[in-house]
Amino acid sequence: MNLTYSEEQKMLKESVERFIADAYVGRDGAPAFDAAMWKQFADLGWLSLLAPEGAGGLGAGAVESGIVMEAFGRGLVGEPFMTSVVLCGDLIASLGTPAQQEHLLGKLGAGELKFGFAHEESRRFAPLPVACKATRAGAGWRLDGAKPFALDAAEADVILVVARLAGDAASRQGLGVFLVPRDARGLKVETFPRLGGGSGARLKLEGVELGADARLGDDAADALDRAEDKATAALCCEALGVMQAVLEKTVEYAKTRVQFERPLAANQVVRHRLADMAIACEEARSLSLRACLLADADAPARMRAVSGAKTKIARHARFVAEQAVQLHGGMGVTEELDIGRYLKRIVAFEALFGDSGFHLARRAAAETLVA
Repeated sequence: MNLTYSEEQKMLKESVERFIADAYVGRDGAPAFDAAMWKQFADLGWLSLLAPEGAGGLGAGAVESGIVMEAFGRGLVGEPFMTSVVLCGDLIASLGTPAQQEHLLGKLGAGELKFGFAHEESRRFAPLPVACKATRAGAGWRLDGAKPFALDAAEADVILVVARLAGDAASRQGLGVFLVPRDARGLKVETFPRLGGGSGARLKLEGVELGADARLGDDAADALDRAEDKATAALCCEALGVMQAVLEKTVEYAKTRVQFERPLAANQVVRHRLADMAIACEEARSLSLRACLLADADAPARMRAVSGAKTKIARHARFVAEQAVQLHGGMGVTEELDIGRYLKRIVAFEALFGDSGFHLARRAAAETLVA
């Protein structure tokens, strides 16, 4: 397995990191969506990075999205790149017709569309049950149901909603993905800010009528699994960027903060703690890269890599962030420093697309598939 970036990937990494350092580092306040920044992402080609070449994109893969997401973690970027480009973009490319791909991914790449995503219906992340129902309404569709958490729906122009075409709520078969305009009649959206940046929403769909071209695909369970694994791998890379930024800020603080007439870094116990944080970052780097490299593999290998990475990186990231807070003292959770904002992003990462308990069980299930 080649773990070395290609020349093109190195150029992407350098350009994204340079842009984020200039545009984001030092911004005051919590991360939030910036329409002008989203347009710049489009001009730089990032919004069409993963789209197939046939749909006007660059045809890049999970490693490239991971490179972008790592830099976004460093800068606490609040724009919905992961939701729109990685997650929804993959679903459109997997399930959409050529016409849908060309239209939707073209508008996404131009910065003219943003997507939200609504799948789970339980209090904690779980792909099932899905009770939201899709029924025929003339030549089109009618959606009825509720989604307690729709990712990045507040700024979305279109929300990708998972609804049931057939079967009972616990069945993997009979799931479809539908394009629901944010202003669709019968759609009620209650938005709220997400911890660490971005937005969420509670959806109520009461007789939402859609056209015949609103359905991306049916029997979409496998495509949803792949897209959510790619999104999870991207989030692992974002968490790595957060960890690395926190480590660097803590090392710099320990070198300059003087107590009892000597810098904190002069104390051996502090140096040992910083070394443990650095080791955690390197382990997270290897795990996140492996998850990206196997994001397009068959289901058992992909599940093991992604769920294993999510579980361990969540633990490592929490360790790094909490050590940073402790070494900064009370300053670590004040608004004067951004260490607390990085910690919030880590807490959100732990919960998105399944917590450690979910992914430990999923990884164990993947082992049985191999056996």
